Amino acid sequence: MDKNQDYTLEVIDINNDGAGVGKYNNFTVFIPNCVNGDVVDAKIIKVKKSYAIGKLINIVTPSPLRTNELCVQASKCGGCQLQHINYDAQLEFKQKRVRDCMERIAKIKNIPVLPTIGMQNPSNYRNKAQYPIKNVDGVVQIGFFAKKSHRIVESNECIIQDARNAKIVEVIRLFLLEQNISIYDEMSHKGLVRHLLIKSSFHLNQIMVCLVINGKKLPKSDLLVKQLCEIDGVCSIVINNNTNKGNVVLGDKVCVLYGKDFIEDKISELVFKISPLSFFQVNPTQTEILYNKVLEFANLAGDEIILDLYCGIGTISLFLAKAAKKVYGVEVVSMAIDNAIENAQINGIDNAEFILGKAEDAVPDIKADVVVVDPPRKGCDESVLKSIVQLSPNKIIYVSCDPATLARDVAFLDKNGYNVDIVQPIDMFPHTTHVETVVLLSRN
Repeated sequence: MDKNQDYTLEVIDINNDGAGVGKYNNFTVFIPNCVNGDVVDAKIIKVKKSYAIGKLINIVTPSPLRTNELCVQASKCGGCQLQHINYDAQLEFKQKRVRDCMERIAKIKNIPVLPTIGMQNPSNYRNKAQYPIKNVDGVVQIGFFAKKSHRIVESNECIIQDARNAKIVEVIRLFLLEQNISIYDEMSHKGLVRHLLIKSSFHLNQIMVCLVINGKKLPKSDLLVKQLCEIDGVCSIVINNNTNKGNVVLGDKVCVLYGKDFIEDKISELVFKISPLSFFQVNPTQTEILYNKVLEFANLAGDEIILDLYCGIGTISLFLAKAAKKVYGVEVVSMAIDNAIENAQINGIDNAEFILGKAEDAVPDIKADVVVVDPPRKGCDESVLKSIVQLSPNKIIYVSCDPATLARDVAFLDKNGYNVDIVQPIDMFPHTTHVETVVLLSRN
């Protein structure tokens, strides 16, 4: 294939990044914004030894799986990779992705991967939005990064975010512009305002607005507070101080401008405190389904001891506590542990204990019947898996946001005495390639 030449290709598959896969004389071509069944004209923009990357120029024949994108920026923004694919096909793609990882990485055949549990209304589902802010030729830009770049794509209305975010973004943009407040530049490490973080409580109608700044104070903050408080639901306005170089979004210090340094939301009947730095699942509707699935897999009789590793602010721990004798939650982030303890008190739960420390350090001291792990995207360190195997619980329930690292860790557990009983994908992130998975493993 030749670079900068146009080719007509049939798309036969979708890769893990959501790009269409085509073949030209048995040579693989990846074309973003395509779906299997499309026949397209594509311009080749990069040629490697074993594959090429094309840019979609024209859809000759659309696939039956193709649908109209709901957002005009969908093909430019890096947030939604699958918006051009109908929702049922998205769910099938995610089931296939999980199954492929299990077979290819874990080397386990015939694993029972169930159909992906989807949403009835897969839009405006996110309770957290993180917007980079830049000054481009005197224009304040607030939006999301374009695919594989630090170029900002602005969108007046994002179909996966809380609909009220658009108003907040516009208030912030005008405030920064009219008050001539400097915008952070990552190359020079100069300028004040870096990011905008918005967290929403869907069940209790609360919104937190957090501006991340490269300094201690925000000029004219009283004016900003007045403007933001006119928006329905805004009850917490905070500043996060991040003077570090690099691309880590949040610093450690939070200063309250209005209200409190947290909001609250509900999962089922439980109320949770959410701070700027704490982790909380971004899709509250599917989170309840996810946690009920964990509870179903645990199949508790009421006399079990549960160990919840990477417990965060205690969401899974407290969800399971109502059906268990005792739950221990372990987390390395001190603020999250403080939130977890408070959340237990708020909900009147006295059979949950939270421990600050590394997962691998806490496991040897606790005898548990069921171990739940919900690690970050990188999965579990092998030292954690070894300590779990040594503990020898009857069941392990693994909650994962990355099928590849999940499969790697499941392979280790499979080789060390645990059978994979069931794999349940759950669509926490409609219109994206991301998929949450719950796996039940039992001691053989």
